[in-house]
Amino acid sequence: QVQLVESGGGLVQAGGSLRLSCAASGTIFSINAMGWYRQAPGKQRELVSTITRGGITNYADSVKGRFTISRDNAKNTVYLQMNSLKPEDTAVYYCNANLIPFSGGPRLGYWGQGTQVTVSS
Repeated sequence: QVQLVESGGGLVQAGGSLRLSCAASGTIFSINAMGWYRQAPGKQRELVSTITRGGITNYADSVKGRFTISRDNAKNTVYLQMNSLKPEDTAVYYCNANLIPFSGGPRLGYWGQGTQVTVSS
């Protein structure tokens, strides 16, 4: 059983900052890519940022220069530092991990339960 637990969401004023964390736990052999997605009311879930085990990052154009993704492989944890937040960043943020639960096992994708980020104008 694998769990992804997110934390760090909340309410912040425009221009402010938040840091999200997501820790993976359970039966884990190795984790490949980890990332963050978000879903605003009435919209589809969209990619925010991803990071490979080796540290290669990818960002949505809308967050480039404002958000920074990082990870601690020893702790199976991924972070998202969000600066210069805008009202349009308001959404539920979901953590995703692409991992192998046991040696020789399949590569599977897991999602966290989501954490709300609200940016007021």
